[in-house]
Amino acid sequence: MDLNQKTIFILTGASKGIGKTLAIECCRLFKPESLAILFARSASGLEETRNEIIAVNSDITVKVFPLDLGEISSEEYHDTLTNALDGVGVNDFERAFIVHNVGSVGDVTKSAKELGDIENWKKYFHLNVFGVCALNTEFMRRFEDIPKLVVNITSKVGIEPFPSMAEYGAGKAAREMYFRVLALEEKDTTVLNYSPGPVDTDMTIIVQEESMSEELREGFRSSREQKTILTTQLTTAKCLAVLKEFKFKSGDHVDYYD
Repeated sequence: MDLNQKTIFILTGASKGIGKTLAIECCRLFKPESLAILFARSASGLEETRNEIIAVNSDITVKVFPLDLGEISSEEYHDTLTNALDGVGVNDFERAFIVHNVGSVGDVTKSAKELGDIENWKKYFHLNVFGVCALNTEFMRRFEDIPKLVVNITSKVGIEPFPSMAEYGAGKAAREMYFRVLALEEKDTTVLNYSPGPVDTDMTIIVQEESMSEELREGFRSSREQKTILTTQLTTAKCLAVLKEFKFKSGDHVDYYD
């Protein structure tokens, strides 16, 4: 797959962690006059990402939108993309590329049998599943006439159970199945479910400090102490390599360690 194309690029959770590194490294590859549209809650974090992108590729346009994706509605995504694409000739681009990176780990202090609060489940799924589907629907509608690439940042926890990770696993499993169905239905769209492995981010720090599973806490602590935990740079490089090599079938789950 040739990523050096004139691209409309959308990424959520772009202010820190894997999302920030993916935004920078993807934009490094795009042709001049490409357009990057970045979402996250932190305005200052988005501006920092934007500045780092321009430092590596000043020939593209970067637009940032600080939004609370845990509260956003379908209408807000519609209006925001309408604003971002005002005056843009969509069909002049060679590819539309979206990375669904936004995510939260959920409540890791409780076991599955303790997670009975419906409002908490709704809040978790709004950020991690419902909003993702809403944005992807808008993406598919707006770019129906050009080639599309969809990357969903998933997790091994979505296909294998881990203690204390019931919320996280349920959200990742639901989200990944949505994208697998999308790949089955939309033959002209390439879909990758990429599992980045255990990465040194705020999310894994939460698991290390708060998980009710001693095994998980110790596992992350040991990984950090021995410096075997992955960096955002390592997992981003692997994700881009997977895309460039293009040996996967659309909709596949590909893990960093595959």
